[in-house]
Amino acid sequence: MHDEPASGGLARWERRTELPLLAVSLVYLAGYAVRVLAWAAPEAWRDAALAVVAAAWAAFCADYAVRLVLSGERWRFVRTHWLDSLVLLLPLLRPLRLVKLHSAVRRRREGGGGGGLSLYARVMTYAGLSAVLLTFTAALTVYHQERLAPGATIRTFGDSVWWAVSAITTVGYGDVTPVTPLGRTVAVGLMVCGVALLGAVTGSFSSWLIEVFRREGHDAPGTDAPPDARRPPEAGA
Repeated sequence: MHDEPASGGLARWERRTELPLLAVSLVYLAGYAVRVLAWAAPEAWRDAALAVVAAAWAAFCADYAVRLVLSGERWRFVRTHWLDSLVLLLPLLRPLRLVKLHSAVRRRREGGGGGGLSLYARVMTYAGLSAVLLTFTAALTVYHQERLAPGATIRTFGDSVWWAVSAITTVGYGDVTPVTPLGRTVAVGLMVCGVALLGAVTGSFSSWLIEVFRREGHDAPGTDAPPDARRPPEAGA
């Protein structure tokens, strides 16, 4: 009897904070982008961007703490919400929660009922959103680490975006590569995510094609008749 009210309070909190945290996530990403890309801007602007990033991360910590208390589960909450725990340690992964928010907004728009995008379309949509967000955040991080590193080949943000796109698509031209430890760590994570996302999209697209061909075969003329009616007459009948 204690778990149900706690679960209800957690659900209400998550519904109320979905859109505000979306705004905070975008502000965090924008502040980090300004901090990284506007490195030649006046120090006051860069300090302001750093303050925005710190304030957004504090909001993430407060949200996580409230949800942890409302769940009433403590360590089980940490285990079952591993993505939230990882995002708290690595805030640049916070935009990945936009995929979850997209699902929640879609359900709310549909009134909680069926319809909307098919399972295959949802998988491909989520994979596409995740790929774009991962590519942008990885490009920012690698550019931040590589720009002034000795022997670095990634000197501009354009180079970093080109590298991130080639990494997440598993092409890997090799013309520009990270040389710093953190840059290479990001590269490994991006390539692993790229393989996973590519597999999800390929599998969903293949399943969708099979489903389309199956429906076309089922809807073909003469296929609605019973099997015995389509069977050729036996000899001597």
